[in-house]
Amino acid sequence: MTETNFSRAQSEGYQVNHMARLFIRAIQDRIKPLGLSTGTFPVMLALWEKEGQTQRELVQELGVEQATMANTLSRMERDGLVIRRTHEADARVQTVWLTERSRGVREPAIRAASEVNDLATQGMSAQQRDDFTTLMAQVIANLSEA
Repeated sequence: MTETNFSRAQSEGYQVNHMARLFIRAIQDRIKPLGLSTGTFPVMLALWEKEGQTQRELVQELGVEQATMANTLSRMERDGLVIRRTHEADARVQTVWLTERSRGVREPAIRAASEVNDLATQGMSAQQRDDFTTLMAQVIANLSEA
């Protein structure tokens, strides 16, 4: 698509941004009653997969700015979702751990995310869903390397 023929309907960037906003709205409605937000949810997902990560590891994994992660973790700590502990090998570093409260919301939060994914992909075959996910991962990889 050339600059002069630009169309929002044919713009991958515009469409994915619009789609992301709709995803965020749908998931927010479902996780807010659990005490989670769309800002904390990616961190929760990362910690549900592997607890005890450092702030730096979370920044790298989630692709956010250091300051954004610091603020997010501070809010999460304030809200009783995470605690920070001194790293075993390096007292200058802190690791992030889930609280009982955040462990308790894992299943309903994952269920909520699955519901949104199912809603968003209704009418798609299993193969189309797999292809869609693969294509999104390729776009993410392309832009991450750029």
